[in-house]
Amino acid sequence: MSKPILSMRGINKSFGPVHVLRDVNFDAYSGKVTALVGDNGAGKSTLIKCIAGIYITDSGETYFEEKKVSIGGPRDATELGIEVVYQDLALCDNLDIVHNMFLGREEKSGPTLDESKMESMAKKTLDGLSVRTVKSIRQQVASLSGGQRQTVAIARAVLWNSKVVILDEPTAALGVAQTEQVLKLVRQLADNGLAVIVISHNLNDVFQVADNIAAMYLGSMAAQVEKSKVTQNDVVQLITTGRSDNLTGASK
Repeated sequence: MSKPILSMRGINKSFGPVHVLRDVNFDAYSGKVTALVGDNGAGKSTLIKCIAGIYITDSGETYFEEKKVSIGGPRDATELGIEVVYQDLALCDNLDIVHNMFLGREEKSGPTLDESKMESMAKKTLDGLSVRTVKSIRQQVASLSGGQRQTVAIARAVLWNSKVVILDEPTAALGVAQTEQVLKLVRQLADNGLAVIVISHNLNDVFQVADNIAAMYLGSMAAQVEKSKVTQNDVVQLITTGRSDNLTGASK
């Protein structure tokens, strides 16, 4: 396997007396989908927030493109090329797709917004992701389906030459057809060369789209393995007990 674009080693994070992350090792690879799985309270969200700069790690080292880096806040993560799509999507219903994609990062021409440039960039990004489900990029987000809203949020994340995209439960509360649509988009991101990290509780989705799986258990990384080397039962064991009797080639 190629070298990871993002590598975390010996990460610890506590909140008061609660030790949430314990010596966690984690890798993400360009052109690959890494699924981060684990029960509620296993530490998935805390790890993601450490990557995104929302939480500062207590100890451990982070490497990006083989260089040691310090992520002291969200701006540091963004400058490295790390973008996060949270479960609530953070979209504004009263704005159209273009304005949502540029929210807080609007392109300007003098004192006014450069609408034509933003529209062109938004269209190019959506075309690059092979998005065919949006009729007009000037549609208000309020009129979009759950799958289309997720698509807009993901497109916003990749608009800024990002290298790592983190998706928090991207198929939660979606129907079958919309889930399929979003999983195709996740795969397209990786095929476009991005490192994709997906947090999911749905193992069917994980096994459909992931290249490797990182399973957390009570704040520790139980194992990070290639999907081809494990079964769903192995992953369930890792999530519920922190180990799997049948697992070979696991890296902790």
